[in-house]
Amino acid sequence: MARVSVREGIKQLVESGYLQVRRGAAGGAFVTELSQPLEAWRQRLRSMAGDLDELIDFRIAIEAKAASLAAERANRVELGDMRAALKAMRALRSPGQDARTAFRQADGQFHDALAKAARNRRLDRVIREARLELFTPYDLLTFDEPTKPVLDDHQAIYAAIRDGNSARAAELMTTHIEHTRQQLRSFVNDSR
Repeated sequence: MARVSVREGIKQLVESGYLQVRRGAAGGAFVTELSQPLEAWRQRLRSMAGDLDELIDFRIAIEAKAASLAAERANRVELGDMRAALKAMRALRSPGQDARTAFRQADGQFHDALAKAARNRRLDRVIREARLELFTPYDLLTFDEPTKPVLDDHQAIYAAIRDGNSARAAELMTTHIEHTRQQLRSFVNDSR
C-alpha cells in the first residue's frame, strides 16, 4: 500500500513539473528547475481566472467577517498570537527564498490567529481551506514578493482588532485581500 502511495505522489510531482524521473544506473527522481512548475502554475491560473476571482471573493466574504468578529471577541492571548506573527513578519523582510518562505508562514500564522480570535470553528476551517487552496503552489515558487505592503495591511488589521473596531477590521481585511488579488494577477500575467 505504501509503495502505491509513493508512486502516485511521485507521478503527481512529475506531472506538476517538480520532479524528473531518469532511468538507468544513475537514475532516480530528481528535482527540476523550479521555472518549470512556475510557468505551469501561471498557465493553470490564467486558464482558471474566473475560479481565482471566485476564490478571492470567497476569502473576502469569510475573512472580512472573521476580522469583524475578532475585533469583538479577541482576548489577550489571541492578540498576542497576532502580535507574534507580525513580529516574525517584520524580522523576515530581507530577500531570499528562505526568508520569503518564513514570511509566508508568519503571514499564515497571522490569518490563523485572527480566525481563531473570531471564535467560530466553521469560519476557522473554511479560512484555512481557502488559503490552502490559493497559496500552497504559490508558496513553493521563487519570485520577489512585496513584503512591506503585506505587513502594513496586517498591522492595520491588527490595530483595528485590538481597538475593537469591527467595521474597520472588516474593511481593512477586504482591502488586504483585494491587494492579494492584484498581486496574483500581476504575478500570473508576468511574462518573464
